[in-house]
Amino acid sequence: MTNFLKNFAADESGASAAEYALILVVVGLGIVLAATTLSGSISNAIQDTSKCIDPDGDSTGTCPGSTSTGGN
Repeated sequence: MTNFLKNFAADESGASAAEYALILVVVGLGIVLAATTLSGSISNAIQDTSKCIDPDGDSTGTCPGSTSTGGN
């Protein structure tokens, strides 16, 4: 029984599994953080673009960064 307890205490195979799990958690959090940041940037870009598009065709929308108000 003493041999079993010594072998059980010295076994490190569970430690490597825990390390892999920790790495997966860190990588997963990085992906979530990046996706959240990108979603805000993409949302802002789409909103800015929608300001340039006028569904009626009279081109009265203003585009960020441009000096013209549209038209041909």
